[in-house]
Amino acid sequence: MEFSLSKHEHKPLQVNPIKHSQPMGATLAFLGVKDCMPLMHSAQGCASYTKVFFTRHFNEPIAINNTSVSDITAVLDGGDYSILMAIENIQNKEKNLKPSMIGLHTTGLTETKGDDVRGVGTHIEIPYVFVNTPDYEGGMESGWALTVTAMIEQLTVEATEIKSDKLVFLPHLSMQPIEVEKIKGFCEDFGFETYALPDLSTSLDGYWEAGQGKLANGGITVEQIRDLATSSVVVSIGASMKKSALALQKKNPLITHFHFDHLMGLDGCDNFVSSLMEIRQDEPKPMIKRWRARLQDAMLDTHFLIGSSHFVITGEPDMLVGMCSLINSVGGTIRAAVSTTFSDSLHLIDAEKVFVGDLEDACAFFDDADMVISNFHAERILHTTYHTALVVRGFPNYEELGNQLKNDQLYEGSTYFLFEIANELRKVKHEH
Repeated sequence: MEFSLSKHEHKPLQVNPIKHSQPMGATLAFLGVKDCMPLMHSAQGCASYTKVFFTRHFNEPIAINNTSVSDITAVLDGGDYSILMAIENIQNKEKNLKPSMIGLHTTGLTETKGDDVRGVGTHIEIPYVFVNTPDYEGGMESGWALTVTAMIEQLTVEATEIKSDKLVFLPHLSMQPIEVEKIKGFCEDFGFETYALPDLSTSLDGYWEAGQGKLANGGITVEQIRDLATSSVVVSIGASMKKSALALQKKNPLITHFHFDHLMGLDGCDNFVSSLMEIRQDEPKPMIKRWRARLQDAMLDTHFLIGSSHFVITGEPDMLVGMCSLINSVGGTIRAAVSTTFSDSLHLIDAEKVFVGDLEDACAFFDDADMVISNFHAERILHTTYHTALVVRGFPNYEELGNQLKNDQLYEGSTYFLFEIANELRKVKHEH
């Protein structure tokens, strides 16, 4: 099997990119904190694009503000002034607006100038978390991970004791709100008081509440983030979240860290269940065993369709690792796994080609593929040129409704995912 992996792209530009910026990942992470006010230290266009991006993906009003920096004000006024004025203007405009926290994240313009975003916090009475997320480095996944680490380092209080039944898990960027909810419930079934950081399961889950759009509606509270160091266990899911878990361990060395590259497929889920059983010394509930048996049956039922098919998958590194592993376990062949950015976790993928690229690069493998798993932008390419099945995953998905309720995780989600791709393959193979 030929393996091609490079830390750097060789093209001078991206054509039909699948990569998105670090500030977008930071915005999404802050939206998982209750009553947080995400504040992008940027020009208006940066925040407007991000707001539209998430509004269309989730079909929800998105809470985000910006400091309205321009190339002129960035030089003349300085970062402190722009940030403080933005906060004052927002509060003057909305008298009843009482954010629990301000989540400031930078962009390429303000990072290039080198604004002192740390020092600004000394002038702000509201809890304040800053994170450096320049556009010209990393991608959406790393922006999310950096923000989670920043919240732990700047908010969580050091502790010397733990609560034996308290668990915090750190989901990677590509997990949808329902997936966070399912994993929380899964851990609770083992008797854990469970917290997720960030927690999108109650903020972007599609539940309508009055006053949406001003602040992040649901999610973990600032008080709960402060108290995370009393957890007995931290579970990181996805390679991007390892550093965040280690940051929490520094707050309390008594915390036990369990890391999982993904929670998709039989092996990934079994490893997770084994770890929870080891801690709690308890058997899984009957429904967990039932879903494991259903996944085994689904693997058998879909083996002939998936096992005879070739796939091209694009997306964030942590998402790619899980999906490729599940498809491999049923006999599917991954022709190409195209990542948004480089990550050491890409070495875990069993595929003919693994590389950092864009949809133009991915097109070179479409002719030999029975299915493409990619974001919304792959649809117009496939429908105009190729006769290949498409399953939409990752950011953005403007074509389908209910993105926040798509579950591919654990035994249950893996079962649904296998049936979904098998049914799409059947349609295409019968038509052609």
